[in-house]
Amino acid sequence: MNRTIFSADHEQFRKSVRDFLTRDVIPNVESYAEDKLIAREVWHEAGKQGILGLEIPEAYGGGEAGDYRFNAVATEELAAVNMALASSFGIHFDIVTPYVVDLASENQKQQWLPRMAAGEAVAAIGMTEPSAGSDLANLKTTAVRDGSDWILNGSKTFITNGYSADVVVLAARTDSTERSRGISLFLVDTASPGFERGRKLDKVGQPEADTAELFFDNVRVPADAILGEPGTGFVSMMERLPQERIGAAVTNIAHAKQILLETIEYAKDRKAFGNSIGSFQHNKFLLAELVTKIEVARAYVDTAVAEHADTGLSAVDAAKAKWWSAQVQNEVLDHCVQMHGGYGYMREYRVARAWMDARVTKIWAGSNEIMKEIIGRDLTL
Repeated sequence: MNRTIFSADHEQFRKSVRDFLTRDVIPNVESYAEDKLIAREVWHEAGKQGILGLEIPEAYGGGEAGDYRFNAVATEELAAVNMALASSFGIHFDIVTPYVVDLASENQKQQWLPRMAAGEAVAAIGMTEPSAGSDLANLKTTAVRDGSDWILNGSKTFITNGYSADVVVLAARTDSTERSRGISLFLVDTASPGFERGRKLDKVGQPEADTAELFFDNVRVPADAILGEPGTGFVSMMERLPQERIGAAVTNIAHAKQILLETIEYAKDRKAFGNSIGSFQHNKFLLAELVTKIEVARAYVDTAVAEHADTGLSAVDAAKAKWWSAQVQNEVLDHCVQMHGGYGYMREYRVARAWMDARVTKIWAGSNEIMKEIIGRDLTL
C-alpha cells in the first residue's frame, strides 16, 4: 500500500540520508563491529547531512525540522543498514537532544547544542542502573548540593554511546525521602573530574553501538547543569518517553522489513530439489504472512508517527507501538533465520546478525511486559 504520511520534502531528505549511508557508512560498517564503536568521522558526516540537528533550533546550529516525520525518515534509513546505527544516532538526536533544547539553561545550550548538531559532541542518557531498569523511580545515583554546585555519586549501566559520550543527561536522586518526586536531571560533561566509564560491554548483538557502564565519584557540576527544577526529573522523563518509544517502533519495523526483503530474494535464488525454496507452498505462504504482518504493523506505526508529529502521541499508544513492533520484528527475523537454514546461524550472514541485534528491542525503552502494564492500567484493570 502507498504510504501517505511523507511528503516530497521528506522523501528528498530520505534520499540524502540514504546517499550518505551508501557513501560513508556501508563500505566501513564491518570495521565498526570489530571496534565496537562507530567512528567519530561518521558522526561528523551525519552532522553535515543535518541528521543530528533535526531537533535543534537554527540559532544553535541545527535544522529545527519541526516535524517528527523527518526523524522517522532518518531512523528508517539508519535501521535498514543495521540496528546499531539507529540506536546510537537515535539516542543522540531523537532522545537526548529534546532534553537539552527544552530544559537546559541558555549557557548549557550554547555550550552543547552546536557541537551536538555537528557531531562533535556525542550524547548519551544515563537512566538505567543495576537495580533500576524499567523501575526508574528506584534509582540510587545521588546529587547533593554543595553551595551552588551539585555533587554526583553513583553508577549507570547498559548506556548506549556510553564509551564515546562527551555529554550525558543523567537521572539522579536529589531527595532521599521521595521516590519519583525526588529525581532530577543533570547535564554532565564527561571530561569532569570523577567521571569514569567502564569497558565496552560485550553484548549479544549490535556490536557497532558502544555500550558501557558509567561511574560518578564526587563529580561536581555547576548549578545550571540541572535540567528543569529539582524534583521534576521523573516527570520530564515520562513526558519524553513516548518519543523514545515511537522511535523504537519505527526502528523495529524498518529493520525487520529490510531483512525480510533480503530473505525474499534469498528464497528466490536458493535452490532445493531443483526449485527455488520460495516456490514451495509452505515458504510461499510463510513469506506472504510475514509481508502482511510487516505492512499492517507499519500502518499502525505510521499513524502513530503522524499523530506524534501533529499533536504528540499518548503514553498508552506509544506503549502499544513499542511492544507490538518489537514482537513483530523478532517473529519475522526468527522466520528469516529459519528460511536461511544453517547459513542463517552464521554471523557472516546479515540475517544472523539482525536476529541477534533485534532481541533487545523487547527489553529496552521499557520492557514489553511494562508496556502491557501501561496499556492494562489504561483499561482500568
